[in-house]
Amino acid sequence: MKVNMGPLDRKIRAFVVAPLLIVLAIVVGAGSVGGIILFALAAIMLATAAMSSCPLYLPFGLNTCPTKPTKS
Repeated sequence: MKVNMGPLDRKIRAFVVAPLLIVLAIVVGAGSVGGIILFALAAIMLATAAMSSCPLYLPFGLNTCPTKPTKS
């Protein structure tokens, strides 16, 4: 997979969004349909942060990864 996530994007997904989704899933009810969906979304956020690649960025041409300077 192509790396298209920068370090800030990864940290926000892993340390803000995923924990928030997990807390919401517990509040809604871990065994309910809504809770299961929220747990699944949290798992997706953690997986994409770990891989540094977001499949949804590809169709839109988004890339938050800083470019490395080229050697001349």
